[in-house]
Amino acid sequence: MRVRRCPRACVRGVLPAVLTLAVLPAPPPPLPWSPVSVAGTGDHGGGAVPAGGDGGTPAVGRAWPVGARPRVLRGWEPPATVYGRGHRGVDLAAAPGTPVRAVAAGRVSFAGRVAGRGVVSVELTGTGDPPLRTTHEPVRASVDEGEEVAAGEVIGAVEPAGSHCTAPCVHWGLLRDDVYLDPLILLPPWLLRGGPPRLLPVLGVPVPR
Repeated sequence: MRVRRCPRACVRGVLPAVLTLAVLPAPPPPLPWSPVSVAGTGDHGGGAVPAGGDGGTPAVGRAWPVGARPRVLRGWEPPATVYGRGHRGVDLAAAPGTPVRAVAAGRVSFAGRVAGRGVVSVELTGTGDPPLRTTHEPVRASVDEGEEVAAGEVIGAVEPAGSHCTAPCVHWGLLRDDVYLDPLILLPPWLLRGGPPRLLPVLGVPVPR
């Protein structure tokens, strides 16, 4: 087999690419809310789990519940004790009427009203036994209990009242059985940062022939 050597012109073309890689900007700083923070307890009880989540939560999400990358008004704040104060979910800024979507494929396990607020819950397919379950409120459901939904499919709309936020929002929760987890662990890093990774052109490199 004959080995082809890189001619001097090729070296001159590759060198700018190497130098370009050396001066690329550093990666962005971590997000102010961690997608892998510790797990906590349910809003109405439930057991705590060790720090770092349950160790088996897959990043199955393919869409945010609202918008492309909504503003997080309040992040995950696990309580120190089972019934301690905290925030067992994430509040996402969303105007009334904003479509609410399933973050991943699953089955609607509940669609109705709880304490005067509209709630939609989805059991996520392929996430173990018991399966992971997302909750969304206040949401006016556009799906029925037992209905299968795809990732990104609209399951309802944000209601104008019933939120505990100071600004219009949707509260997004995640449970495995009766244990609440940080819902952001469902989203892969590229979705947390606003979109899939993209390859940038490197100037000075000759086009292959």
